[in-house]
Amino acid sequence: MHVLIIEDHRDLVANIVDYLEACGHTTDWAADGLTGLHLAATTAPDVVVLDLALPALDGVDLCARLRRDKCAVPVIMLTARGELDERVQGLEAGADDYLVKPIALRELEARLQAQHRRFRGGVERPRLQVDDLVLDDDTRCVTRAGRALSLTRRDFEVLRVLMREAPAVVPRSRIEREIWGDDLPDSDSLRAHIHRLRRAIDGGGDRRLVHTVHGVGYRLAVEGGDDAG
Repeated sequence: MHVLIIEDHRDLVANIVDYLEACGHTTDWAADGLTGLHLAATTAPDVVVLDLALPALDGVDLCARLRRDKCAVPVIMLTARGELDERVQGLEAGADDYLVKPIALRELEARLQAQHRRFRGGVERPRLQVDDLVLDDDTRCVTRAGRALSLTRRDFEVLRVLMREAPAVVPRSRIEREIWGDDLPDSDSLRAHIHRLRRAIDGGGDRRLVHTVHGVGYRLAVEGGDDAG
């Protein structure tokens, strides 16, 4: 996920950037509203984190201009001011969500993920499919070529992340953060889940779907990939 942060508090930006990049996301940063507006138009972010009080162009006006320009990118607005009128003002300008400082980084990342899923239609997609592999989130049933697969709850959760992002490579750190939050597992846990998924999904067949990208993470795709790890 590519996150654009428009915020003039450098220490806060540094904390957000460090946390999000450790989760496997990419970031851009602008310290004023006009630069932020330019980056929003030219870098195609997946989500924007927008401070309300900015130099050059404040967050409310910036968000309103994005919406007038038909830019539908999700916007999460940040402010030190938590009064109802200001929250409403930001939302009426087109913001999708709102956080009052001081923020919890884990909550921010979770809200970014939620807005990104909604923007991509993830909330409306209880059924995911990659080639002949199908995951139904409502029934928690997974099939390949019509054959039901038996997965543990955690294996199912890992697979859902991979299928939602397919065919993109999903960094190990992002999978671990999304599944385990701050209570990260030991270094071999995710590898064990991937091993079981590979055995259940590919089962020695010629057309493999589960791939390891060494030093980065994992992906689900019909072509390419490396099945070690």
